[in-house]
Amino acid sequence: MVLIYIDQAEQEIKKASFEAVSYGAALAKQLGTNAEALLLGTVKDNVADLGKYGASKVHQVSNDALNHFDARVNATVISEAAKTLGATVVVFAHNVNGKAVAPAVAVKLGAGIVTGACALPKTDAGFIVTKTVFSGKAFASIQIDTPIKVISINQNSFGAIVSEGNAEVSPLAITVPSSNLKITSVDKIQGEVPLTEANLVVSGGRGLKGPENWGILLDLAKALGASTACSRPVSDSDWRPHHEHVGQTGLQIAPNLYIAIGISGAIQHLAGVNRSKTIVVINKDPEAPFFKAADYGVVGDAFEVVPALTAAILKSKG
Repeated sequence: MVLIYIDQAEQEIKKASFEAVSYGAALAKQLGTNAEALLLGTVKDNVADLGKYGASKVHQVSNDALNHFDARVNATVISEAAKTLGATVVVFAHNVNGKAVAPAVAVKLGAGIVTGACALPKTDAGFIVTKTVFSGKAFASIQIDTPIKVISINQNSFGAIVSEGNAEVSPLAITVPSSNLKITSVDKIQGEVPLTEANLVVSGGRGLKGPENWGILLDLAKALGASTACSRPVSDSDWRPHHEHVGQTGLQIAPNLYIAIGISGAIQHLAGVNRSKTIVVINKDPEAPFFKAADYGVVGDAFEVVPALTAAILKSKG
């Protein structure tokens, strides 16, 4: 059986989990077995809807203590659930929480693991998983020989496949260990879609010359209904808040559309955004490295191109 971990935050299922379920369902079909999901805690969403993404059953450990993510606790519960249910493959989304728990689960299960998978395994002669390496510049094929296997899948590498169906929801009794963490306060960013969940992202770099010029980027983001991001030099200079920093040392994101404005495209920045489905670069330097990674590029002054683009979008919306 293929078991898929359903990641949730604030009692809402994260979008990366839908892609993980679709991936797990396709893998289960390939292996001739069932795809079943594991949900820890309680959510506001209709859990049975996970059947639309390919899960035949959802096992729910309905303990409110699991609504606050604790990697140690979650890894223990997931590994015990995998043993109880007889899972041979455990699938995670390769997001912040997946990165925290997947390796620990693999250790507890004595399982081989591949993180950041970008395609279904080849199972005709063994179990070979392809993943990206060197910040997405190359691929590696890794064979897992252990009886139980753990895979985390890169966001936007497979896609969430929606069809008809409802999953059977079944309670699962697993002992939840006490947490060593104590939440003393929670600071929430209001009115914004978290960058790791955003479908559309508009991002700026030093080419905007200063925080006083950020209005043109914000106007474009508002017109698109997009979240905003920035490069590391921008956040380091306090032009923008640090939670908007994307890159190797910031957030790794995978939106459907990433628009980079005035960002040169150093490898450290590309490492955080190269899983985007479509990358658009606006830069007046035709030699900017980012153009090599872009699906579409505009060579021009951002202070002319961006307002014109915003006006065109608003006009198309009537």
